[in-house]
Amino acid sequence: MSSKRQQRTIDIQHKKKKKGTRILILSLIVTCVVGFLIFFFLTLFDSVYPPVAGKGSKERSREKLLVTLYFSDTNERFLLPEKRYVAKDKSVDGQAQEIVKALLEGSKTGLVNTFPGKTELLKVKIEGHETALISFGHSLVENHPGGSTSEMATIYSLTNTLIVNLPDIKKVKILIDGKEQESIRGHISIRNPFTLNKELITPGAAEG
Repeated sequence: MSSKRQQRTIDIQHKKKKKGTRILILSLIVTCVVGFLIFFFLTLFDSVYPPVAGKGSKERSREKLLVTLYFSDTNERFLLPEKRYVAKDKSVDGQAQEIVKALLEGSKTGLVNTFPGKTELLKVKIEGHETALISFGHSLVENHPGGSTSEMATIYSLTNTLIVNLPDIKKVKILIDGKEQESIRGHISIRNPFTLNKELITPGAAEG
């Protein structure tokens, strides 16, 4: 009898021990899940659902600047303005670079782009405190459709965009691979810098 009673006691203790182990494991699992969820919502929420300013605290903390970009109309006769937010930069050449990059991204409102899709921006430099030297890769020449109207649209969408948004810039000169070139595709000389051309902005359109 005593042996059966002892065996029953051992079985009960063993069951209690197994039950305690299961409860401990379950508690650990619940703790891990809750900890993961807290970590997810506190740390990864911005990555999954980024705010308008962009992903991560660094992007959010970087100020934005509202600028006016100029693209072409369907006939490549006039330039039409399009508002865009770009990253704000302390230097004029840095700000000019951000604006040109936005221009190369193309229109977001259905206007006609003035640069080929694969155009590469190599360097932006402000010379003599008023002339912006904008150097593009040779892909601009290779992929440009050519024609005087297309070249005019490319040249003055860039020139007007930079001068309208950055008062320190008075002239814009286009370089290819860092060097002067006669023209983009043989129609309009780009040897000399260009100045603002208000006549190409569509009548009634705001400049800034």
